[in-house]
Amino acid sequence: MTEDAPPLAGTSAGRDTHAGASSGADTQADTEPDDILSSSAAGVAAARGGGLRVGGYILGALFSVLSASLLTRHLGVVRFGEYVTALSLVAIVGALSDLGLTAVGVRELSMRPPAERWSLARDLLGLRITLTLVGSVAIVALAWLAYSPTLAAGVALACVGLLLQATQDNFALPLLVGLRLGAVSALELSRQLLTTVFTIVLVFAGAALVPFLGVSIPVGLIVLVATAMLVRNTRALTPTFSFARWRRFVRPMLPYSAAVAASSVYLRVSIILVSVLGTAVQLGYFSLSFRIVEVLTPVPALLAGSALPIFAHTVRADDHDRLGYGLARVFEVSLIAGAWVAVSIAVGAPLALQIVGGPHFAPAAPVLAVQGVGLGAMFVSLVWANGLLGLGLYRQILASSVGGLLLTAALVAVLVPIDGARGAAIGTATGEIVLAIAQCVLVVRRRPQLRPSLRILPGVALAVALGLAPLALTSIPVIARLAISTALFAGTLLLTRAYPPELLDLLPRARAG
Repeated sequence: MTEDAPPLAGTSAGRDTHAGASSGADTQADTEPDDILSSSAAGVAAARGGGLRVGGYILGALFSVLSASLLTRHLGVVRFGEYVTALSLVAIVGALSDLGLTAVGVRELSMRPPAERWSLARDLLGLRITLTLVGSVAIVALAWLAYSPTLAAGVALACVGLLLQATQDNFALPLLVGLRLGAVSALELSRQLLTTVFTIVLVFAGAALVPFLGVSIPVGLIVLVATAMLVRNTRALTPTFSFARWRRFVRPMLPYSAAVAASSVYLRVSIILVSVLGTAVQLGYFSLSFRIVEVLTPVPALLAGSALPIFAHTVRADDHDRLGYGLARVFEVSLIAGAWVAVSIAVGAPLALQIVGGPHFAPAAPVLAVQGVGLGAMFVSLVWANGLLGLGLYRQILASSVGGLLLTAALVAVLVPIDGARGAAIGTATGEIVLAIAQCVLVVRRRPQLRPSLRILPGVALAVALGLAPLALTSIPVIARLAISTALFAGTLLLTRAYPPELLDLLPRARAG
């Protein structure tokens, strides 16, 4: 990188000097059409793109059920607990090495004109690669000392896959900022399907624990190449390394980076504490229910995150009316989706465990039902987390994340010795609910004009109550109870009109009518 390249931070000086410093693929942005983020089509593109990403992810998750059911039966309760523990360690590395760089990168790129974006993306790639390598070495050493050489070998392989995924995430930034979310959805679905295929092959080959932790390597290579082919004419793909520019970029976002670090531990603290304070069987029960919920955790992130470029762009334009409107609509959709997911998991928990884990995991049904409540709260939490990020309120994000971490850790540490896996689930669900409320309050306190309307809340609450009613119908199959629950939930929303009317604009027939 040359000395005249711009600083990373989104200062006015950086924006003013960048246009003259761009070269290569970056200069192609000078001839691009008007940025979609500035147009009236942005909202529809984000809504439809978010729907595509959620739909594609759910489709991939349905395919992954097959591999998950085979994997749990192949590894058994105890070995599967070790598998999830290893993945949890690697996930911590992923979050700590990201330090919020992907989310802040999307925000910064969305706030800049097209001509000023892609040198920043190259610097972000170099920083992410460096942090991932350092974190991987540390976590492999920890796994060797705290667990076993076998687990450490599996963690090392998974870290290689993590490095490939981190690179692919950076390559995909032009697709995210340009709201080309259909292409993003196709890449994400490909990753899920390839992971399913490789896992099934290893199960039938009779593989031990370690090869399953290395599945992310071939999958990461394939998806990385596909992403590079899509964006090669938009941006340069080589990383750049400049400690001076990294320091100028990271300094203002240190509170957010610390919040990401807290969130990464927050999501995994329950697994670690159950592995230390609980029995191996309780760890197995909690691990399977955790993995089922974990498969669904990207859904709220995809739903809320698809609108982040618009949130950031409206902040740059100081358009609080548009920001308030967008936040309110995403909040309402996420509240409905989160409530339905929580109800469906509570009703369908026995069936999910039977499919994925078999009869040995039946005692985990109450654990999964409670964790579903936490997942439902996460839908709302991530909306307001993206609102805080769009506003650049990094310190508020840090305060809420650290508070959620401390509360969750304290509750889990107290409840695991008392109630095992279910106690850990209660602790994590409580922490997620409190975090969602706290983040909403922080947004409204800083920007009172962004206060959301709660007009749909009574209708959603009634839909939840009626949706849980089929739990009493124990004489009929779980799948029938689940269908009745969904019908009651949706019917109640329609009768009470507890939904944003803009949803109908996405349906061609409803729009024509």
